Amino acid sequence: MVLKVFFPSCCSSADSGILIGRWLSEQSSAVVLAVVHFPFIPVQVKQYLGEVQHLTKVSLSVLGSWSNSKQEKEEGLSEFLEDLGTIFSHEPWIQISKEGDSKFWSCSTLQKHSSSPKEEEVILVYYDQRKVMLSHLHPPLDTGDGRAEDASKLSAIFDTVARSRVLFMTDRYDEGPIKLTHWQSEGVEASIIVELLKQTSVPACMLFLLSLVSGICRSRVLKFWPLSFLWSKLSTCEQLGHRLQHLQVISSNKKAQTQTQLMRKANIFVSLLIDVALGILLMSWLYRKNRIGHLADTLIPVADHVAEELQDLLQWLMGAPAGLKMNRALDQVLGRFFLYHIHLWISYIHLLSPFIEMILWYVGLSACLGLTVALSILSDIIALLTFHIYCFYVYGARLYCLKIYGLSSLWRLFRGKKWNVLRQRVDSCSYDLDQLFIGTLLFTILLFLLPTTALYYLVFTLLRLLVVIVQGLIHLLVDLIDSLPLYSLILRLCRSYRLAAGVKFRVLEQQDGKPLRLLMQINPLSYGAVVQTYRLPTYSCYPKDSWASLCKKLFLGELIYPWKHKGEKQD
Repeated sequence: MVLKVFFPSCCSSADSGILIGRWLSEQSSAVVLAVVHFPFIPVQVKQYLGEVQHLTKVSLSVLGSWSNSKQEKEEGLSEFLEDLGTIFSHEPWIQISKEGDSKFWSCSTLQKHSSSPKEEEVILVYYDQRKVMLSHLHPPLDTGDGRAEDASKLSAIFDTVARSRVLFMTDRYDEGPIKLTHWQSEGVEASIIVELLKQTSVPACMLFLLSLVSGICRSRVLKFWPLSFLWSKLSTCEQLGHRLQHLQVISSNKKAQTQTQLMRKANIFVSLLIDVALGILLMSWLYRKNRIGHLADTLIPVADHVAEELQDLLQWLMGAPAGLKMNRALDQVLGRFFLYHIHLWISYIHLLSPFIEMILWYVGLSACLGLTVALSILSDIIALLTFHIYCFYVYGARLYCLKIYGLSSLWRLFRGKKWNVLRQRVDSCSYDLDQLFIGTLLFTILLFLLPTTALYYLVFTLLRLLVVIVQGLIHLLVDLIDSLPLYSLILRLCRSYRLAAGVKFRVLEQQDGKPLRLLMQINPLSYGAVVQTYRLPTYSCYPKDSWASLCKKLFLGELIYPWKHKGEKQD
């Protein structure tokens, strides 16, 4: 039988004493947590372990003895250690001794209460107590090769060290009847400022602002039309609502129950902090050297240039585009209809031109709420400035869709079929001569008018897709800032042991007649696994249709709504 003893490397220079830890009988393992120095009173040690066990719910006991003595004192100390085994009566009693400056340690077991004691092979495993205590072990998936079972055994060791945090609150130099040696003997890890940041997630001065914004957003005014429509369709409102949920999470008084919830709070806090910092940098850049004034001055010429290009495109479509022969009457009607829309839009832009600089000046102030809010406002501005292109796309798509469904219905008429609305299927049907004549006439008219309508629909759909692609790139950047677990990535970069994917063992020394000495090292999670595990959810403004469904809708002329969110049904 092989006995595994996990010994903290920080106790290798501790004075002689007894070993405190947990015995894992199902794994034949002993996890040493601290060393109690001589002199001590056994009753006080038992009382102290009882108090710690009541707080941590971990069955702690005295596992054995630790000797860090010189050669001339070894005989008297060995007799005293045997007497300690009788007092604390743990089976098996582990004896670890460091012989002077030798690199080989002695580790043996005693079974004084057993009638037939057995010789056990001992493996001494060193571990970094501080790293194991602060680590969060991520078990791998059970693939059938035994990795999940090994991870469950390691999780018991990680859990024992993490839950025994109370035991590490007493330093070796603290006053008291019991003197301990553990990882804090080499210094406490965090400063006072870091510990305060762990306890409070937001400053107290933000609580009033959060309550005010939360009260406004929960008011019934936003539930009435058209405010409810604007709140659900504008990207800025969606982003503000999303960030409000984040603020409510990090300002909540409810304590995180699991490591995942704690990491989620930290990721949200860092994401908000970096988002606001980038927004303030953008705001300072905009208001420096009158860049907002230059932007307002260039907006009107750009709008005029886009209008001229659209007018030239419509003039080209009203002629003979690419040598195609179009239906002249329908072509002229559609062309003049769209030209009139462009004229109305340009008149509206010039009407707003005196107020554009003031509007941009106030819009630039919104960057202090975060870079994502500024990007969402930019997406809404693009949607408003290209609203005429969206109208062209809707008109063309509706007209094209009407003709496609009309042609498909008349095609069923020629085959003696009809669409059964109640049963949602195609049934056989007999038509008379008048119905066939009118159906043939309508089919011919729609078929010859289809190329003209299809060309307008194709051109404006491509323009609409261009605008949607630009907005999609902006929303991808917003989703990246919202969902990227920045705190976890920084933790993986600076302190990789905090996110453990497993452990590896390195042989320190091996000699006949001596216990095998191993060093347990932590394998950190990969960066891809960190992003996948701690990625934050977003509201995601992109269509959830597949590519095949999207192409089918474009071919049939059905409208594509890029603002539809997850969980919503498209009309």
